[in-house]
Amino acid sequence: MPKVDLILGADPSRKRAVRTEPTQRRSTQRLDALLDAAAEIVDETGFERLTTQMVAERAGASIGTVYRYFPDRVAVVHALRERSIRRFRERVAQEMVNVELSTWWDVIDLTLDAYAALYREEPGFAVVHAGQRETADGDIEPEFAHRMARLIEAEFEVGDLDVAELRFRLGVAIELADALINRAFERDATGDERYLAEAKRLVHDYLAEHLGAVRAASSAA
Repeated sequence: MPKVDLILGADPSRKRAVRTEPTQRRSTQRLDALLDAAAEIVDETGFERLTTQMVAERAGASIGTVYRYFPDRVAVVHALRERSIRRFRERVAQEMVNVELSTWWDVIDLTLDAYAALYREEPGFAVVHAGQRETADGDIEPEFAHRMARLIEAEFEVGDLDVAELRFRLGVAIELADALINRAFERDATGDERYLAEAKRLVHDYLAEHLGAVRAASSAA
């Protein structure tokens, strides 16, 4: 089984957006209801217009309940973004368990497909583009690129490829795909197929150019 904990693992040092972490099932359900309401509003009007009052009204809760968990609208957006990112990682991890990974290129394809699927299925998923990008270890590459690099190192033969180089190339590839997939769903609610296909093609071409020899030679360890 792939080491999916490398994809799922959370950074305990990362600041949480939720003011009060729920400890009981009822509180967790209440928080999810607030975020579900926020997700619906984001899909309808965009995250720029989201307010705490709108969240309270949509969720059928008091404004005091909203403020119990979130100090302001920005915290709501950040919490929704964290949940969307977590669900994306869970989707990728689950797909890795469900399919046989022959080469690490399968990980790339699976990730791109999961990203597009979450745009279609996860309300408010577009909010992942709100605010500063999530990075790791003070670096500039997306944190997910670091997680993917660690998983690829653990699962596949990558020869003498430098880890920093792998992370950098994966980071660039993720940025390319991210921008084009986001644009695909801005153009069409179901995803503009030409943009989705172009996202995959560009990622394939870019990684083939810079990591092609390693990709071709790699096999499951």
